[in-house]
Amino acid sequence: MVKPQEASPSKSKAHPAKYFNRELSWLSFNDRVLQEALDDQVPLVERMRFLGIYSNNLDEFYRVRVANIKRMIQVNDQKVDGYKGTAEELYEEIRNVVIKQQRKFEHAYASILHKLKRKGVKHFDETTVNEKQKIELKNYFFSSVIHDIVPILIDKKIPFPRLRDKAIYLAVRMEWDYKRKARFALIEVPNLVSRFYILNSETGKGVILIDDIIRLHLADIFPIFSFDTIEAFTFKFTRDAELNLDDDVSMSFIEKMEKSIKQRKKGEPVRMVYDHRMPQDLLEMLIKSLNLTSGINTIAGGKYHNFKDFMKFPDFGNTEFVYSPYKAVDHPLFHKQQSLIKVILEKDVLMHYPYHRFDHVVDLLREAAIDPKVSSIKINIYRVAQNSQVMNALVNAVRNGKDVTVVLELQARFDEENNLFWSERMKEEGAKVLYGPEDLKIHSKLIQIKRISDKKEQLITYVGTGNFNERTAQVYTDMGLITVNPKIAEEVHQVFQMMEHNLHNHHFKTLIVSPVNSRKKYAQLITNETKNAKKGLPAFIHMKINNLVDSEMIDKLYEASQNGVKIKLMIRGICCLVPGIKGLSENIEIHSVVDRFLEHTRFLIFGNNNKPLYFITSADWMERNLDKRIEVGTPIFDKALKDQINLVFSMQWGDREKARIIDKYQKNAYKEATGTEAIIRSQVELQNYYRQLVENLGY
Repeated sequence: MVKPQEASPSKSKAHPAKYFNRELSWLSFNDRVLQEALDDQVPLVERMRFLGIYSNNLDEFYRVRVANIKRMIQVNDQKVDGYKGTAEELYEEIRNVVIKQQRKFEHAYASILHKLKRKGVKHFDETTVNEKQKIELKNYFFSSVIHDIVPILIDKKIPFPRLRDKAIYLAVRMEWDYKRKARFALIEVPNLVSRFYILNSETGKGVILIDDIIRLHLADIFPIFSFDTIEAFTFKFTRDAELNLDDDVSMSFIEKMEKSIKQRKKGEPVRMVYDHRMPQDLLEMLIKSLNLTSGINTIAGGKYHNFKDFMKFPDFGNTEFVYSPYKAVDHPLFHKQQSLIKVILEKDVLMHYPYHRFDHVVDLLREAAIDPKVSSIKINIYRVAQNSQVMNALVNAVRNGKDVTVVLELQARFDEENNLFWSERMKEEGAKVLYGPEDLKIHSKLIQIKRISDKKEQLITYVGTGNFNERTAQVYTDMGLITVNPKIAEEVHQVFQMMEHNLHNHHFKTLIVSPVNSRKKYAQLITNETKNAKKGLPAFIHMKINNLVDSEMIDKLYEASQNGVKIKLMIRGICCLVPGIKGLSENIEIHSVVDRFLEHTRFLIFGNNNKPLYFITSADWMERNLDKRIEVGTPIFDKALKDQINLVFSMQWGDREKARIIDKYQKNAYKEATGTEAIIRSQVELQNYYRQLVENLGY
């Protein structure tokens, strides 16, 4: 098996001994994504798509985290959490890491293209297409592309145009040799057509990017100029994406959000990536016009940018180039059942996506919409699909006379416009739409269906770790508990009251709810393990979350480790805890799985002296999730569901194919099988496990 190179350990002296810096830890996570693009065991087109994921991740990182660091530099705020140096020094270190990763990125891209060529798929550009292909491309350009192209001439007398940070631009340079004069222009690459055009050739199939189709026809775009040479070079830039809500008390929350979204499109540029072959005069014009500084927030790269589009790279109809199709299976308890509600009234159900069909959640809402015994449905929404089946099921419920309450989080970053759309749609249909407080995001994942049967109230309750989004549920791993347990149901009812009214006077004995009791409960659970370890009793913590950043919780884990608690952590993304430090964290091991599906499930197991406690939650261990958002975690009471969580954790911990070790050097070394250990790829094992459960039903 050929594995990609490990990341080199950072030689920076700026890393504190006790914590990793969160920005550098995030870059280490994105390097794990890049490893997938370098892994020869990953199908070729999937490797190309991982380059797209890496690029998209990095764009968002710059729009949010790096933009925040730049603001710190501007206000001379030199203190950076988890970093001994200044904000400016951290910015420089981030830039150096990104440049190193850019080299790996370019190597991965070249390697994938080379291997595709050996498989009969060639990458063409404007210089390598033959005459027959040029005729085909000319027909395509004039029929499907040219009408969406609006070239903008750059003139000192005209203000520089405002550019979109999600777009791809070609900077054009026209030159007249006899006048020794150059003229500049910009072309926004249209996004209404695919970035990729498939070409057939005598030797097989090929692909050409729309960027190069435009380059091929530059003379047709500028027909009125008699230039001697014309060239075009790709660049992209990233704006600060922070939303600043207006303090004007006369404006509604929705008006503030709409205004802020418009302002985001005018945010300050924080990075420009450009073709390293770009002529100096053209580059200087762009840097000056975008108010950037050469070598500080500019990065030279290859010919193509905005690789996020490569998440949709074509597969050319070759099954060898992509993962084998995966079809989610029924949950065994729901398999061939006419009524999901009847099943849930008898037994708790733990969904695990994408292994289980997310359709079950939609089916539950559809059933509730037509069930005469259902009187109301409440749900809180953070992110939903644009054409959401969940929201359409709620519309159906309203039309069937149900009292539907939708708590919509308008501040879900980069989903604000979609949520505003659904806000208006649901209000038009007659649903009650709430937004929650401006200063507190609602990140929980809750549904509650109220049903009256034989004059008794039944509360069918869903508590999950991921969004009610059927599109992402196909590629994100998440869990959701569906139950009528009165302890859970009554407290979820309280959470909805808290969202509708205020945070005060709410107490939770069963649920773990931010910002009410999460920090205190998690600290108590860790302390309990520490006390047991001190007494010589069995003590362990097994945890799977996306990000571990909060220093107070990290210190509690350090204390537990120092007292002998065995701690195993599965952390997908940012991890500021440094494992393996003698006398501090030598009892802590950390793995991270990056594979076909994005690991998004959050669950926790505390040993509790051989009476383990199990929880699933919407919250990571970050200050924002513990103190500044509404998050909900629930205990798991049913033994079969506890066994299910145990199995998931053991499979993931035993992964010897896609698990990386998070160590004090952030090398991202793969966890290799030793001795008689089997090579396990946990996501494949889970697919097989859940499929077998359904097949064992025998009908």
